[in-house]
Amino acid sequence: MRRILHIDMDAFYASVEQRDNPGLKGKPVAVGGSPEGRGVVAAASYEARVFGVRSAIPMSRAVRLCPELVIVRPDFAKYKAASQAVFGIFRSVTPLVEPLSLDEAYLDVTQNAWGEPLGRVVAQRIKAEITDATGLTASAGVAPNKFLAKIASAWKKPNGLTVIPPERVEQFLRTLPVDALWGVGPVTAQRLRERGIQTLVDVRTADASVLREAVGSHADWLRRLADGQDDRPVVPHRSAKSSGTENTFAQDLLDLEAIRQEVDEMARSGAAWLDQKALLCRTVTIKVRYSDFTTITRSHTSVPPSRDADGLASRALALLEKTEAGRRPVRLLGVSVHNLVDPVHGSVDTPLPLFDGPPGE
Repeated sequence: MRRILHIDMDAFYASVEQRDNPGLKGKPVAVGGSPEGRGVVAAASYEARVFGVRSAIPMSRAVRLCPELVIVRPDFAKYKAASQAVFGIFRSVTPLVEPLSLDEAYLDVTQNAWGEPLGRVVAQRIKAEITDATGLTASAGVAPNKFLAKIASAWKKPNGLTVIPPERVEQFLRTLPVDALWGVGPVTAQRLRERGIQTLVDVRTADASVLREAVGSHADWLRRLADGQDDRPVVPHRSAKSSGTENTFAQDLLDLEAIRQEVDEMARSGAAWLDQKALLCRTVTIKVRYSDFTTITRSHTSVPPSRDADGLASRALALLEKTEAGRRPVRLLGVSVHNLVDPVHGSVDTPLPLFDGPPGE
């Protein structure tokens, strides 16, 4: 039986800032852009989350939610250094480390440098080493596969450790709502609930045609996850490749201002994702599907790469002007960022389509 860990640093960017500035400890902190300049929250401390401040929301809204919010501009070189220290610890334990972002990874510790047979003990030791080396905390999930380990890591944040042994998998699954499934974001969850699919148990028992109607080709995959089956290996050297969001509207959009607002928000969501991953992008792509199901895409590539929210939104809106949106009814809109660049190492990644948008912290 495999022993898979999912380790996620706690409020990573904000925690680094609180570590380096003792005056910020215990205060609501948001890392991101200016509220006057339509900045976006890249990360929020747990003190800020109490007020509803979350990553990817406009900073202006964050300040309204929490007037005492302390805003810190991001320092990605500092976050990268902390991340490298954390991943150095991971790789000293096992070569099977799959990065998901600067602050999150899967580890396969079935075989490990310590010869430790218990995943719980490995996770405890890694968490202690992270705190000793960086002054930061992490939450960990231990389970037989990646799907369950990722859910477990979020169970007791911050500084948590949750273990799902094989004999408790079925009991654990029966407690979970449908949006616990990988790839099921708010839009997909709503489609499932509209069809009476509320829990993982419902996914198992749903008629196959109903499930396909809600999630398309992902139906079989989601049913396997709902059964607790996930044989995906931990893949070293995996890197984030792109981020995209798209929305199919209940009623076709014809009002150009409403369409522009949707595109603007999607582009800013992409910028927030880039901030979270400490990446830049060269290419912005928009997708427009008209009411007759005709679908077009328009892309713009720039040099140098950027993650500036205003700039990305401006480029996406300029691409929108090259479509017939506002003159033809629009059924679906999407915005994605790709051709990504790591500003520290200069690496460029290729696009990867996403199912339902970027994950939360």
